[in-house]
Formats: sequence, structure tokens, C-alpha cells
Amino acid sequence: MKYALFLRGINVGGNKKISMTELKVFLETLGFKNIKTLLNSGNVVFETKETAEEDLIKKVESNFKSKFGFESKIIIRTFAEIEKIIGLNPFKKITIEKHTRLYITLLPENEKSKLKLPYTSPGKDFHILSKTKREAFSALTLLTSESVKAMAFIEHEFGKNVTTRNWNTIIKLATI
Repeated sequence: MKYALFLRGINVGGNKKISMTELKVFLETLGFKNIKTLLNSGNVVFETKETAEEDLIKKVESNFKSKFGFESKIIIRTFAEIEKIIGLNPFKKITIEKHTRLYITLLPENEKSKLKLPYTSPGKDFHILSKTKREAFSALTLLTSESVKAMAFIEHEFGKNVTTRNWNTIIKLATI
């Protein structure tokens, strides 16, 4: 079974630093195969015979802190789920300009939020377009807003156990 694994909050602003080589070796010691990383922000593709997502998450999280000295929330999706997410084409109605950023927030479970979607910020520069049970899709205009503020809003709405990736990262991940 092929999976995508996302670590929350590593290599951001010089904090919680891990080399992708170290991460790959760590995951190999857990028995995962055909491990590939993308970028330096904890995006990993791997294969395993194990199929219970909850067990995979526990396996990685329970060994992570002893290996790296800090905790990181782990979110896993099957490759079939990644392909399904891409197939939704959640940004088809967005006009993409130079300063437009498209994001997917991966939720660990069906997070409860009372936010009415689609949501548009008061400055009209940040939008949460839609949500599935385990993902939220947003767009940001960097000319008038900051991604830090947008991510803080997402965490406020969906909780701290989420992780957000640029949509292009998800597209690239599907090809490795």
C-alpha cells in the first residue's frame, strides 16, 4: 500500500530541524519501503503492507520524539486519497495571479467548525473555499495578506493538529 505522510511544523523558521535523509533512515527503521521525500518540510511517500492508518500514525509518532527530541503531529493519506483530492479540482474557479497562493489543510479527522463556507476574510484576500471530511481548501493573495495570519485563522477554526501545504506540493507529491 502506498501512502503520503505529512509532518507538522518541521524545518519552519529554523525550528525543529530534520534533514530529509535522517527522516528517510528513521522511516526505514520502522519497516517502510520505497521512501521518497519532497522538499524539506516533511512530505514523504512510502510503501508498507500495514493498512490501518491509525496504527501507522501511532508507529511513527511513538518513535519520533525519542529519535528527534521533539514531537510532530503526523498526518497520513493513502495515495488513492491523494489522487481523489486532486481530482476534486477545488481551485477551478480561482483566478490565479502572481501573488495567489493555493493551500490544502490536512485535517487529522473530521474537525468540527462552525465556519460557514465559502468564507472570505474581511479584507477579501483570504478565502476558505470548501472542505471535505479531512481537508480544507483555501486561497490567499499575498499582496494584501500574510500566510502566517491565514494559517493562524485555519488553526483557530480547525485545531492545532492540522498541517497545511501548498497545492503545488500535493500535485508534485502525486508524481513521485
